[in-house]
Order: sequence, then structure tokens, then C-alpha cells
Amino acid sequence: SHVGHARTYLSFDIMRRVMTDYFHYNVLYQINTTDIDDKIILRARQNELIRQLELDTSVDFDKLVILAKEALGEAKAKSDLKKEEIATAIEEATQNKDSRAKTEQEGLMEQHLVKRKNLDGDEAKIMELCGSSSSSSANKDARAKLLVAAKSVIAEKLDREKGHLITDHSVFNAHARQYEREFMEDMTALGIREPDVLTRVTEYVPQIIAFVETIIEKGLAYKSNGSVYLSLDSFQAAGHNYRKLNPAGPGGAATSAAEMAEGEGALGGGGTSEKRNPS
Repeated sequence: SHVGHARTYLSFDIMRRVMTDYFHYNVLYQINTTDIDDKIILRARQNELIRQLELDTSVDFDKLVILAKEALGEAKAKSDLKKEEIATAIEEATQNKDSRAKTEQEGLMEQHLVKRKNLDGDEAKIMELCGSSSSSSANKDARAKLLVAAKSVIAEKLDREKGHLITDHSVFNAHARQYEREFMEDMTALGIREPDVLTRVTEYVPQIIAFVETIIEKGLAYKSNGSVYLSLDSFQAAGHNYRKLNPAGPGGAATSAAEMAEGEGALGGGGTSEKRNPS
């Protein structure tokens, strides 16, 4: 969370107080919580895999060293590939004289370089800890320290290999509830009143599925590689105005590649989406 989130809820809290305390309106204040999405699934899954690894006595210090080095190598290779992809995108944007895309990709490159610097810092810590060895009791302590230092890269590796095995819904619910509690504590610390009603996405999954199925049946959406997309051609043909409130909508700038990637979600897989209206 960041200060922008705080401003949003603080602004609504002020309006709520004006309506209830000054105008004496009867206000029912509801907050919706997205407690399941790609990022939540991914992080909860990775945390559970790390928890299991921490308790797995069959993975001693020496085995963890091998795992950490393999995970580090894969993370660096992935980072190198990402850098090449961004550099290619910058070059293409320059050739096409697309200033918006070029600025966007340059920003992504800056972010990537910061992440790579952090990865290089983690590598130094990991390699230093991998060189530790002495008595079994010291190795136990070294194992714990190595697991902390290499948690990020190991979590990604384990998720690629074993993520599909984490299917217990309580794992994901516990993760979401933890951050929901922290959010409400932050709101209380800011003096923001609690909502009268708190609704969660997971409480309305059947209704969401029914809604999506309905718009597919009407021909306004279609399936592609595990995702469902709005059919803009059908939607507009039915008399609806897409992106009505977006200044960069029809006649303006198209959705950027980075925005589309964000929309695909953390578990999109990066494959061909067969999306009919890419931007």
C-alpha cells in the first residue's frame, strides 16, 4: 500500500462524515476487497512452498546451497532476458518514432536495472553464506540464514516446479486475510471509520462466473487460453461506447504494451493470447 491509497479512503471518509454528521443522511458505507487475483495466488503459493522447505529436514545445508545456486542462476538468466526484451522494445519504439512507447520502455528499463542491482546484492549475500561450513549446529544456523537471503529466488524456482501442487484454499485465504487486517489497522491509525459492510470477491465467485458466462453467451466476450476478453467489435456494434470516460480512448492513444501485460496478470504465462483487439 502507499500514500495514494490512504488519500482515496481518507477522501471518502471526509465525504461520509459530512453527509452523516452535518447533513444527517443515513449512509451505508461499503468497501469491496479483491482478496483473490494472480498476484495474491502467486505470493501465497510461494510463501507456502518456502514454509514447507523450511520444515523439510531432508534438505540440509549442503542441499540448500545447491538449490540456492540453481535458483540464483535461473533468476539471473531471466533478468538478462528481460533486459534484452526491453532494450529491443526501446529500439523498435525509436525506429517507429513512438515517443510514448519509448518513454514507457525507458521507464521499465530503469525499474529493471534497480531490480537487477538488488539481485546482484542478493547474489553477494547468497554466495557468501554458501561458503559457510563447520559443525552441524553451525550449519543449522547457516541454513536458516541462507534461506532468508535466498528466499526470493528460491521461491520463484519452487513455484515454477511445484506451484501447481498448492491447491489448499486456506493457504490463499490466510494470505489475503493477513493483508486485509493490516489494511484495516492502517485505516484505523489514520482515523478513518470502519465500513458498515465489507464484501470480498471470494464471497461472490458464483455470481462473477454467472456474469461472465452471460456476456459470453451474448457474444460480447470470448475465451482464449484460459482468459476471457471483452469483444470490442461486438460491444460497440451493440451500441455501447467503450472507454467512454478515458481521454485516451477511441481516437486517442491505444493501450500500451506494459498496460496490456499488467492486465494479463502475474499468471498469464506470456503465451499467445489470441486477443482480437490487442490494444
